[in-house]
Amino acid sequence: MSTAVNPRSIEQAIQPRSGPVRRGPKVDLWIILAVVGLITISLVTIASATRDDVAGNPGYYLTRQGIYFLLGTVVAVLIARFDYGRLEGMRRAFWALLIAANIFVLLFAADTRGSSRWISLPFFQLQPSELGKVLLVLALAGFAVEYARSIATLAVTARLCAIALIPACIVMLQPDLGTSLVYVAILGAVLLTAGTPTRHLVALIALGVATAVMVLAVLPSAGINVLHDYQLQRLTGFVNPSSDPSKATYQVNQSLIAIGSGQRLGRGEAGSTQTGLDFLPEHHTDFIFAVIGERWGFTGAALVIALYALLVWRALRLVVVARDGFGAILACGIAAILAFQIFVNIGMTLGIMPITGVPLPLMSYGGSSVIVTFICLGLLQSVHLRAADPAAAAVRTRVRV
Repeated sequence: MSTAVNPRSIEQAIQPRSGPVRRGPKVDLWIILAVVGLITISLVTIASATRDDVAGNPGYYLTRQGIYFLLGTVVAVLIARFDYGRLEGMRRAFWALLIAANIFVLLFAADTRGSSRWISLPFFQLQPSELGKVLLVLALAGFAVEYARSIATLAVTARLCAIALIPACIVMLQPDLGTSLVYVAILGAVLLTAGTPTRHLVALIALGVATAVMVLAVLPSAGINVLHDYQLQRLTGFVNPSSDPSKATYQVNQSLIAIGSGQRLGRGEAGSTQTGLDFLPEHHTDFIFAVIGERWGFTGAALVIALYALLVWRALRLVVVARDGFGAILACGIAAILAFQIFVNIGMTLGIMPITGVPLPLMSYGGSSVIVTFICLGLLQSVHLRAADPAAAAVRTRVRV
């Protein structure tokens, strides 16, 4: 129930006791700084790493990545100007679109290197599972707010899990194990932010560990393979990178050589033989961080990690300052998308995480990944713009009865 409030009294309340009235909130410049830094490093790295990849067109990947960044910037600006609160009522539509898009690509998309993940468009290939990350965050945030009054019940926890795990299973069938794990990370962030009881979270973690043991050890020993052979090899091969250096662990071995050879300041473009001589596979996509480590060494890698830490920090800050629960959960879900992908991608290049094909946000080449990341950034700015004025937030608190 809300009381009637005189508009003039609100205006007086948000006005400082002395001095002019504060102008409208500004965008989060720290997010922009981190994004500009990561984009610059991405373009420079892709330009040097892919110069000889396409005969007669040294700027092939650089030009396309630049266009993706420009298009993504426009999308982010438009979304930032839009009130994110209007999206809460579209939660069912977002979830339906998430399911429909991934079922469509599973049934009708052309098979590419053993996977059916992409829809061919004139300029790039759309990956619905990538778009599904932001659709899942929007859907889960909306449903969590809808069920807020009964969030402590087991029925609501199970319902939210089903909302996330159904599309995760569909994506896993494409097969896209990495993205399905991102969906699980989003679920965990939403449950934690929404106030799910600790006992439910502990039970879910235990269930997840038991499932992993069954899929990776128990079922294969009984002749039942849930995962493809190459997926199983990637998930278990990182534990012993030297076990199969010519096949399953080839990528991680070459990545470790590239990063190790960079040492403190890097080997420069001319000395980056792992990249230049094509020993390092997927050097512009999954293993672009290894290229950075080889070319600029520990200094360049540390700079990239620092920019990512700044970006994730600003996203998590919005969980506290958001104007409502939907905005807080939305910000935490987006932070989970970024943090999980950063940790897994950098971890697999260092040999401490299995190879799952998760891209490095704003760094790896790819239209779908870039555009989806910019959609997330636009949503973060939308939450920030509507929560950055503490005086207005105080008025909202006072007028609620």
